[in-house]
Amino acid sequence: MKTLDIVLVNYNSTEELLRCLESIRGALDTAQATIVVVDNASTDSWQQVTAAYPFVHLIRNAENKGFASAVNTGIRQGTAPYIVLLNPDTLVPPGFFRGALEVMDRHPGVAILGPKILDPDGATQGSARAFPTPLTALFGRTALLTRLFPNNPLSRRNILSGAADDREARPVDWVSGACMVVRREALGRIGPMDEQFFMYWEDADWCKRAWESGWTVLYDPTLSLTHEVGISSRTNPIRSAFEFHRSAFKLYRKHSKRTTFLLMVPILLGGLALRFLLVVLRRPG
Repeated sequence: MKTLDIVLVNYNSTEELLRCLESIRGALDTAQATIVVVDNASTDSWQQVTAAYPFVHLIRNAENKGFASAVNTGIRQGTAPYIVLLNPDTLVPPGFFRGALEVMDRHPGVAILGPKILDPDGATQGSARAFPTPLTALFGRTALLTRLFPNNPLSRRNILSGAADDREARPVDWVSGACMVVRREALGRIGPMDEQFFMYWEDADWCKRAWESGWTVLYDPTLSLTHEVGISSRTNPIRSAFEFHRSAFKLYRKHSKRTTFLLMVPILLGGLALRFLLVVLRRPG
């Protein structure tokens, strides 16, 4: 039986995907894993995937079905006890998979494990976070106030990775879907990713449902990999920004009490619309 199912979703990131697959091959005996690439109707040179890596199981969607839908398709292809979700613009170092499985074996109550994620220059990304609140729009990982004042207490309360004491594994609200190690057994209670999220925030929703189902989400900075953020979103940056804010609204609606949500709708919609406008205006060109 395979130990791992490794699932990658590709959308016009084939050049980065090929580098990622090479790093996977260097970090893992491929006999141990089923590697599934779900391609969301890319228009670049996606055919290179199976030509260069014949051991990869490539599923080609006729249309872009979104990240969550593609992840669920990939997960259904395997039966291994552990699933590793990787963005195609990640690079996996030697020993990563072995270390991740050791952590999961030591912590049987963990449903989802997230490693420390690094920028290509070695800086720590904000991959472990607190569940979003209305203030997250102002003090989230990519918010303007966080960029201007990265060490302010509200941003530090929201972004849990990268702190000075970021050395030991600890439970966190949620971890980035750029890399997740998932216990298949837990999915029986948590369920698959919610496909109402086309892209963005499906990882936060999944982790919240893990906690609500009695499982733990663990962040372990002793495990790390590199991630070049936003390769796929560069294909259509305005659409990506729109989906980011639309999914944020869906997440708040899904996990808020109805009365609270109805009271907050005008503020939430106004804040998200303003933030979307600022993101669009800040883009070059």
